[in-house]
Amino acid sequence: MTKIDGNGRVLMPGLIDNHVHIVMTASSLPELLNPNITEESLQLKAKQEAEAMLLRGFTTVRDVGGPTFELKKMIDRGESPGPRIYPSGAMISQTSGHGDFRALTERSRRFGGTLSRAEMMGAAFIADGRDEVLTATRENLRHGASQIKLMAGGGVSSLYDPIDVTQYTLDEMSAAVEAAADWGTYVTVHAYTPRAVQRAIQAGVKCIEHGQLLDEETIRMLADKDVWLSAQVFEDRVTPGFTEEQLAKRALVVQGVSNAFNWAKQYNVKLAWGTDFLFDPERNRIQNQYITKLQQWFTPAEALKIVTHDNAQLLTLSGERNPYPGKLGVIEEGAYADLLLVQGNPLQDLSVVEDYTNNFKVIVKDGKIYKNTLS
Repeated sequence: MTKIDGNGRVLMPGLIDNHVHIVMTASSLPELLNPNITEESLQLKAKQEAEAMLLRGFTTVRDVGGPTFELKKMIDRGESPGPRIYPSGAMISQTSGHGDFRALTERSRRFGGTLSRAEMMGAAFIADGRDEVLTATRENLRHGASQIKLMAGGGVSSLYDPIDVTQYTLDEMSAAVEAAADWGTYVTVHAYTPRAVQRAIQAGVKCIEHGQLLDEETIRMLADKDVWLSAQVFEDRVTPGFTEEQLAKRALVVQGVSNAFNWAKQYNVKLAWGTDFLFDPERNRIQNQYITKLQQWFTPAEALKIVTHDNAQLLTLSGERNPYPGKLGVIEEGAYADLLLVQGNPLQDLSVVEDYTNNFKVIVKDGKIYKNTLS
């Protein structure tokens, strides 16, 4: 047994990021689309990024799209350091949806084409119609998905679907919800707009990723129907490889960030937090800074509760498919021993979590010490 003298420092639960894409945040978009890059090199970068996340204090993450099943197994077996991973597997997208990253010269496989690059690497399924959506959902569950991720509306990083479009019919989306429920888990969807989110709610989806362009009425619907909102503090920035059109779509989404957080707080929506970094590996180093940005709407105590306890509550929606059924996001007897010993008091000054290198003196996951600068 190792005893550590905290000497007046603050002990807190490990951080949780509820919206990551480990493989796609460890590499740039040009790298991921390069037909010559190997799966081994992409997984090596993801492995390194997972270790870096753990050393930033993130002891648990929910990966909502990407080939992370093998990485999760390696971490669970103790073969590689990293956070607990709640994997979704391949994002499920309709043709022309947010998970369709084909070039315009690439035909649909239904019309003489082949599998897309994203499908071959396990990042996405392009599935149309109830039958294909059922197959894609069940395939992810077969591989060990703890929840299912569907694309229900337009996106920023995809080239050929405007932000305003609604994706998947009610029948298609309901098929995924039914298949996930049969396995004791839930569906979460990528969606920004009222139309897309209202359809998702009607289909029985349990969580909305993003929602920055929602109106007040739809936010109230989330509260009334007990649906989670997994929100992010998006900001205008430059991403390597992005076109002017993609940057313009991001700027539109950024305009709705404050409304989403304000209304979610006003109507007591079940709120989770994540970063959703993509295609910009250098940016991962500032993951912790996005916790302090929550102070625009929340006190330090409220923000810390969201990124620990509340995020952990969302993870329990995985039900029978929960790979880590013990308690997360709290410090109490019987809970997972995911702990941070912090220099400074984040309840008084939340910015101390930004300097994880100097201020996180001890990092423990599942009772194992991964960092200890006090010994």
